Amino acid sequence: MRYGFAIDTKRCIGCHTCSTACRIENNLPAGMWWNRALTEGGAEMDTPAGEFPDATMSYLTVACQHCENPACVKVCPVGATYKDPETGVVRQDYDKCIGCRMCMSACPYNGVRSFNWEEPSYVVDFAMGDADVPPHQKHVVEKCTMCWHRLAKGEEPMCVKTCLARARFWGDLDDPESEVAKLVRERSSKQLLADEGTKPSVYYLV
Repeated sequence: MRYGFAIDTKRCIGCHTCSTACRIENNLPAGMWWNRALTEGGAEMDTPAGEFPDATMSYLTVACQHCENPACVKVCPVGATYKDPETGVVRQDYDKCIGCRMCMSACPYNGVRSFNWEEPSYVVDFAMGDADVPPHQKHVVEKCTMCWHRLAKGEEPMCVKTCLARARFWGDLDDPESEVAKLVRERSSKQLLADEGTKPSVYYLV
C-alpha cells in the first residue's frame, strides 16, 4: 500500500478546520502546526492577487508530503525518521530522535516540521485529542503522522474526517479502485516541488 492524499483546490475554502482538527487530535504544543492552509494570492492571508475585476485567490494546505522517496529518511543518522514499509507513511520515532534536525535541513518543503526547543507547553492544562497519541518531548522533531494512531484502528486521518468542504481525500494510491487513486487518475493535479525527485504522496487537484 501507499497511503496518500488528494486535495481538491477548487473546493478548499481556506477555513483552517483541517489545521485546527489536527492540532486538537494530536494534542500539539502551543504555537505548533503540522498542517497549514496557505493563501495563494496576495502577500497576506486571505487577500487576493491582482486587482478587481482580475483578482484571483485560492488556498493550498501544506503538511508533510509523505514522500515515496523521502530525503529526510536518507539523512537521519539514527533511524528516527523512517518510512513504514507497509503503508508508505513517513514516521518519526520520538524516543530515537537526537534533535540534530538533519531531516529538517534535507526536507525541501519548508515549514512542515517543527522542533521542540523546550519542554512542550499547552494552551490548556489537560491533554486533548486521542489517548493513543505519543507524548511530545523536548529536543525532538515533529510533523504530520497522517494520524498514525487512527490508521492503526482502521480510521482515516482527522483532517479528512473534518473537512467542511469535502476537499480532502485519503486512501491507497496503489489501489486503482480507491477513491483517491481514481481522483488522481481522472483529474488534473500537481505535486509540490515534483522536480526534487521526492515523489510526494500528496496530489493537489486543479
